[in-house]
Amino acid sequence: MEIAKNLMIILLTGILTENFILCKFYGICPFLGVSKTTSGAVGMGLAVTFVMVGASAVTYPIYYGVLVPLNIAYLNTICFILVIASFVQIVEMVLKKYVPPLYKSLGVYLPLITTNCAVLGVTILNIDNEYSFIEAVTNALAGGLGFLIVMVIFSGVRTRIEKSNVPKALEGTPITLIAASITSLSFVGFGGIVEGIFGA
Repeated sequence: MEIAKNLMIILLTGILTENFILCKFYGICPFLGVSKTTSGAVGMGLAVTFVMVGASAVTYPIYYGVLVPLNIAYLNTICFILVIASFVQIVEMVLKKYVPPLYKSLGVYLPLITTNCAVLGVTILNIDNEYSFIEAVTNALAGGLGFLIVMVIFSGVRTRIEKSNVPKALEGTPITLIAASITSLSFVGFGGIVEGIFGA
């Protein structure tokens, strides 16, 4: 029961109160670049979620099974980036073969998942927070779902912006950044929700 409670806390925290994009400001590049359309936002969100979960599931045993016993834990960042790059290549090949329209819409942002600090961040946070394997995978899933939700929400915001009469001085990037900041502020409202539900 305690394990299930901990997993729910990690899940809600990762999605709402410590969202990677809006609270930690990880993954801003794809957030601003691919959120122009809902289909692109969903595709990127799912791809990032898959890479996050897969990378966390692989980097955890590598860290505790190889790096720590050999006293080379300081190489964790290099190893984690190699694992992430491998997963991104798999996602890229699958999308290119089976979903060409989505592959084209993601464009240069798909290979940029390799350098997406949200993906690397979740693997390192798993180690820093001393999560168990199940907790690490749950944290990665929460981070990915939070990323996906924010991408979809912001794609809707940007659609509304395009149909609005924006002052000329704010057109393009300025109004996008203002909208992103307001969206970020809206997630502040979730502060304390985990403590309220679980007393954590």
